[in-house]
Amino acid sequence: MQIALPQLPYALDALEPHISRATLELHYGKHHRAYVEKTKALAKEVHLADQPLERIIRQTAGQEAHRALFNNAAQAWNHAFYWRSLDPKGGGKPTGEIAERLEEDLGGHAVFVEQFAAAAGGQFGSGWAWLVLEDDQLKIKQTSNADTPLAHGQVPLLTLDVWEHAYYLDYQNRRPEYIAAVIEHLINWDFANRNLDRGTVAASAAERIDETARGRRRGL
Repeated sequence: MQIALPQLPYALDALEPHISRATLELHYGKHHRAYVEKTKALAKEVHLADQPLERIIRQTAGQEAHRALFNNAAQAWNHAFYWRSLDPKGGGKPTGEIAERLEEDLGGHAVFVEQFAAAAGGQFGSGWAWLVLEDDQLKIKQTSNADTPLAHGQVPLLTLDVWEHAYYLDYQNRRPEYIAAVIEHLINWDFANRNLDRGTVAASAAERIDETARGRRRGL
């Protein structure tokens, strides 16, 4: 993902009544745009402006000298991923591979809903709830502030933004209502299926490369 503000995959009012046009105008039009513009400026200072966000995030993660660049790049990436995690016709029970893996790894859709809502609702302060693929297992994770699964070797499948600017205009301090509305009506299971497929393919390719390298070391 290059350093640019991506177009929303739907109209500003498409998520109503669950997320309002006013929220998207502020959240996407102001907050997300600001992260992108700040990332561009900071990346230019260290000659990384021509690099994709994913590479910038991985190169700056954990480096105190580049904390500001990491925070802004990760927030730009997280937000772009969040918009695609939502679908005006989403929500409900998943189908396809993601449904099978939820059953195998977490105990089913109902368990996912309970655990994902708990992760999102229990995040202290600002942050994110994620469904990720890690070590070939679906897991639910929390990250604080700008942190992202990309910095931890995980494959993100879905996310929910629980910074206050994501929901305060519509729900004030009622974060659980916002979480429930997204899970029930907006969560994009097709997007999760695509991410799972790409993550599984990438893991299989990495495993084959690793096995080839081990074979060479053994003289096979």
